[in-house]
Amino acid sequence: MAVLTVSQVNTYIKSLFEEIPPIQNIYIKGEISNFKHYNRGHMYFTLKDSRSQLKCVMFSGDNYKLKFEPENGMKVICFGQIGVYERDGVYQLYVRDMQVEGVGALQVAFEQLKEKLAQEGLFSESVKKPIPKYPRKIGVATSNMGAAVEDIKNIITRRFPLAEIVIAPTIVQGDLAAPDIVKSLQILDSMEDIDTIIVGRGGGSIEDLWAFNTEEVARAVYACKTPVISAVGHETDTTICDFVADLRAPTPSAAAELAVPDTANEIMMLNNYSAALEDMMHRRVENEETKLDYIRTKSALSGRDAFFDNLLERVMATDKRITLAYKSRVESAEHKLLGSVRALNALSPLAVLSRGYSITKHDGRVISKKADTHIGDTIQISLSDGEIRAEVTEV
Repeated sequence: MAVLTVSQVNTYIKSLFEEIPPIQNIYIKGEISNFKHYNRGHMYFTLKDSRSQLKCVMFSGDNYKLKFEPENGMKVICFGQIGVYERDGVYQLYVRDMQVEGVGALQVAFEQLKEKLAQEGLFSESVKKPIPKYPRKIGVATSNMGAAVEDIKNIITRRFPLAEIVIAPTIVQGDLAAPDIVKSLQILDSMEDIDTIIVGRGGGSIEDLWAFNTEEVARAVYACKTPVISAVGHETDTTICDFVADLRAPTPSAAAELAVPDTANEIMMLNNYSAALEDMMHRRVENEETKLDYIRTKSALSGRDAFFDNLLERVMATDKRITLAYKSRVESAEHKLLGSVRALNALSPLAVLSRGYSITKHDGRVISKKADTHIGDTIQISLSDGEIRAEVTEV
């Protein structure tokens, strides 16, 4: 009789499995148990129900696409193929895709990340930065095409034209969106004159908005030194980015309104303050006038107008004496200064030169004796209106 090795038997059984089409593309639902996610990226677990269990493996090349992290006790639907692991002689499900049963995978991923970041304190009110009321420059991380960016520009320009807008064109949908959002945030945050950052996009499905639910975007928003306003989707949309940002706006248009004050309202408020201050000053003056009238008519000083008139005359006389004394003091100082100027002018070499004298120098030294110069020397003769250079021909 024919005797087969264990390897031959397992290989044969494996080939039989591969020839059964229904188990090569199969959906199986069950509860995860014995879940292990190894450093190399492969996932090993068991799917079970009330009566049986099935070993499963999901290699890193397939599981990197999962939006959520599988957990023990999670009920899922797995898609893949049944095969035989020849070494151990066991059959198992090779999982190529996985969905959470009854709940969308994205919703599970959202709740998992939300809980994780909340425990780390990224949502805490104590770490949120205030939004400047009068920003000079606003950074906007969003697509440079579409209604969202146009709404933001129009509203800011209309409400507060003093603010400058810096737009960082950003991919906001698809696999490249999350890293591009992070890059735009980092660029805007590195600009020291940016006062506020708006990050977001218009509405869409949960898949369209998913980049704003990623951990990398959440941590980039949290790391910004500049206050961040999150404006993702419509009013009913909520993302992880909204929880981490310093302020959540229901729409991009609302973000623009929250980022700047309304100039018209500010002017109205200033006018109200000005009117209130003017009214207060008038009331203060009226009160003081009333007090003064009381003092002059009702107090012990009533009828003493002559006293006040005499006091005023004394004040005016004193003022006149002070003015005359000051004027005399200034004139005396001017005469003294003029005398000093005349004396100084009399001693000035320029004054001597103006009377026909001159100063002769050789190599910068004044010549006072004939021994100080020799035939052939070049000398400088200073006159009242200029200088002459000459050569000594005779001593």
